[in-house]
Amino acid sequence: MENLASYTTLSLGGPAREFAEATSAEQLVSLIADADRNAVPTLVLGGGSNVVVADEGFDGLVIKVATEGVTISRDGEQAVVTVEAGEDWDRLVGRAVAEGWSGIECMSGVPGQVGSTPIQNVGAYGQEVSQTVRCVRAYDRLTRQVVDLEARQCGFSYRDSVFKRDLSRYVVLAVTYALDLSELSGPVAYAELAARLNTVAGGRVPLARARETVLALRRGKGMVLDPDDPDTRSAGSFFTNPILTAEEAEELAVRAPGHPRWDVPGGLIKVPAAWLIEQAGYPKGYERGPARISTKHTLALTNPTGRATTADLLALAREVRDGVREKFGVTLVNEPVLVGCTLGD
Repeated sequence: MENLASYTTLSLGGPAREFAEATSAEQLVSLIADADRNAVPTLVLGGGSNVVVADEGFDGLVIKVATEGVTISRDGEQAVVTVEAGEDWDRLVGRAVAEGWSGIECMSGVPGQVGSTPIQNVGAYGQEVSQTVRCVRAYDRLTRQVVDLEARQCGFSYRDSVFKRDLSRYVVLAVTYALDLSELSGPVAYAELAARLNTVAGGRVPLARARETVLALRRGKGMVLDPDDPDTRSAGSFFTNPILTAEEAEELAVRAPGHPRWDVPGGLIKVPAAWLIEQAGYPKGYERGPARISTKHTLALTNPTGRATTADLLALAREVRDGVREKFGVTLVNEPVLVGCTLGD
């Protein structure tokens, strides 16, 4: 049996009962359809950077997506780029910067494959893929058909989509992005990045400069995969930034006067999870057994020595979540997909 730990960036996870690799969209659809007909549980695995697999592994078929291919056309002042799900995301971003395709440069260094980007509505430093996705091709396991979903049908919201809300229904096959033909970045929307770039909010800078700066920022937080850096043995940010109603924000303001916050559409308030975690008493480098909060970034939970188990990591995650809830009345939500395991209530 194939051990799944070697396929995840956390180096965690037990064996798969069955394992297959799909090198074409047709093969991927065939494997899924056959498994569904035979009632075999399936796990579709991309880059393994946003998943936590149980120590017991997966009692079913794990399909590693290894599809490749990029096709490009032009629509006015945009490059329309269709990318197979198994392509490496950061490789695509690097090519976009080199080709003069603007709109995804601030997501440089995000690990994983293209197919995962619409599922999670991947975002970083003020950009989200929902801003550039034109269409997602997927296999609909309910209707047993390949479908093309336009961006408006994808139900994108903060780190969410129809694909994530029903992981058992859709398997992403390819993603089409519409990227501006420009040597300049999109408007810089993230304060930390704008300061590092010495520009104002909404300013634009050369694509290569934006990419280099984002990569430097991410490396400083242990968010660029590096075998020599134990802080990168993680699933990236383990918790999403809470989005609160006005009433919830008022309650938090009583418990934590002057806390950092941002207004988001719909009259909601976003609060930085990293701040909540640190203020609840969980600093960078905090350890629980062999699992540890990154020494560079409070949102990342890590397996620094490679000796932790999934149970160890989840115990740390529960401690942090429960500590934040007790102190601030805010419940943090995990960002990675949990397979065969749960954080519980």
